[in-house]
Amino acid sequence: MPKKPASSSRKKFLAKVRRRLEEMKEKILAEMDQANRSEREGLKDEGMDTYDLASEERDREISFILSDRERAKIGAIDDALERLGDGTYGVCESCGLEIGEERLEALPFTRLCRDCQQDLEREARTQRRSEDERGVYRKFGSTEADEENT
Repeated sequence: MPKKPASSSRKKFLAKVRRRLEEMKEKILAEMDQANRSEREGLKDEGMDTYDLASEERDREISFILSDRERAKIGAIDDALERLGDGTYGVCESCGLEIGEERLEALPFTRLCRDCQQDLEREARTQRRSEDERGVYRKFGSTEADEENT
C-alpha cells in the first residue's frame, strides 16, 4: 500500500510520539537496571533464615515475570520506532486505515486501530467461550469407562 505524505501537524505529532517512545524505553531500561542492581545487592546478604530465603525467591519470581513483560514492552517500542522510521507507523495493520492520534497517544506502540482491536478482542472472547463450553460438554459427556481410565 503506498504511503501518503504526512501533513505538517501529523509530522509534529509523530515527532512527539518518537520522543515519548524513546523516553518510555529509557525509563523501562533504567528500572530494569535498578532492579538488577538491587537483586545483586540482595544476593550478597548472607545469614538469611528460611523465611527470608523463601521471600527472596518469591521476589525473584515476580521480578522475572515483570522483566519478561518489560522486555516484551521494549520489543513493542522498538517495533514502533522502526515503523516510525519506515513511514508505516500509525497505520492499522489489519484494515490499512490511519490510527487516530488519541489512540496513539494512549497506546503509542499499538498496531491496530480501535475498531480492529475490538474485533480481535471479540473474536478471542468468542473462541475462549467456545473452548470453555467444549470442555464442559466433554466433562458431562464422559462415560464411566472414561472416568475409570483417568
